[in-house]
Amino acid sequence: MDDGTAQHEIVRLEARIEALTEQLARCAKISLAAKIAIGFGALWFVLALIGVLTLDVTAFTGTVAAMLGGVVLLGSNATTWDETDAALREAEAARAALIGTMCLRVVGEETRTLH
Repeated sequence: MDDGTAQHEIVRLEARIEALTEQLARCAKISLAAKIAIGFGALWFVLALIGVLTLDVTAFTGTVAAMLGGVVLLGSNATTWDETDAALREAEAARAALIGTMCLRVVGEETRTLH
């Protein structure tokens, strides 16, 4: 592969790496929201059990739904996170391999010229 083709492939890989990094950031936000839902549901349930809050059918249903929904969301998000992380590592390795095949020179390196 010549340097021009490698450069285009590197640009494509860098765009993919950026997209995957943004997807990982979204996964982190979803994970936080799921953990908050689990915590809120558990806290509500504990407060209702000790008598601080009244626990009627609607509140109980909402509490269980928040906890179960958070667990399901957290599990689903973990799978997406793992797949995205693996794809990111693969794209970074491919980019590093392409950069390694190019004939690059260090900036500031003395080049010998004949006059």
